[in-house]
Amino acid sequence: MQYPVNMEVKPDVKAFFDPQTNTISYVVKDPASDACAVVDSVMDIDYAAGRITYEHADEIIDYIQQNNLRLEWLIETHVHADHLSAAPYIQGKLGGKIGIGDQITVVQETFGKVFNEGTEFQRDGSQFDRLFKDGDTYQIGGMTAFAIHTPGHTPACMVHVIGDAAFVGDTLFMPDGGSARADFPGGDAGQLYDSIQKVLALPDDMRLFMCHDYGPGGREILWETTVATEKAENIHVGKGTSREDFIKFREERDATLAVPKLILPSLQVNMRAGDVPKTEDGKPMLKVPVNVI
Repeated sequence: MQYPVNMEVKPDVKAFFDPQTNTISYVVKDPASDACAVVDSVMDIDYAAGRITYEHADEIIDYIQQNNLRLEWLIETHVHADHLSAAPYIQGKLGGKIGIGDQITVVQETFGKVFNEGTEFQRDGSQFDRLFKDGDTYQIGGMTAFAIHTPGHTPACMVHVIGDAAFVGDTLFMPDGGSARADFPGGDAGQLYDSIQKVLALPDDMRLFMCHDYGPGGREILWETTVATEKAENIHVGKGTSREDFIKFREERDATLAVPKLILPSLQVNMRAGDVPKTEDGKPMLKVPVNVI
């Protein structure tokens, strides 16, 4: 696949860090217009109290409004298992289209069964405004963005490339953080390795923006690096790590990892494009399947 890389376009990128989930959301602006996109927004949840709020999303909304920007896209790099998307909330305030990879249908089929969803839960991705295939393009003002299918962490993972900036979701972390886990249903360490190679094949000076950072060793939170730095320094895939060695390491490490704290509410909400499931009488309600995940 030949991707339409254009390093001459340099979007303005504003990051918003959510300390509760260690997620970084982004507002990506076309430097030649007022058009922008939001990547991987966060909805706040107090899971123990069953309370949802929107402080993080409101911060993004305020930034867009104060800078007189026009929101065209709300991009989800994948169905997150560690935070809830605020895409429909932001869309309701500012407009824009919600987009995700077309393999969302695989995720919906898998977790529709896990959560015992009825026939009213559509498993065709119709909750989203756009389903991206590998290589698909879209416009943010005058900028042409494109999506790269990067399965391995989840079947629907996509890296979105906008000019000289790539938003990698959970496919990669900062060099000292390594790579995403591959043990969720539909995950595969070999696929993840292959997907990472797609990212590392982009130009060396491509800016890479992470979806998460956990400050390994107590360092400050960071979210931007480059392809060249990842190739040279990433602790899981740098310096030419072989596919065989990566799979062995990734599978052994994944076996030691705890289940994400917000996986149950996150999957139920995010496979619905950020909408909270409701009971027959319209009340928001989350399920807790037992001994399934």
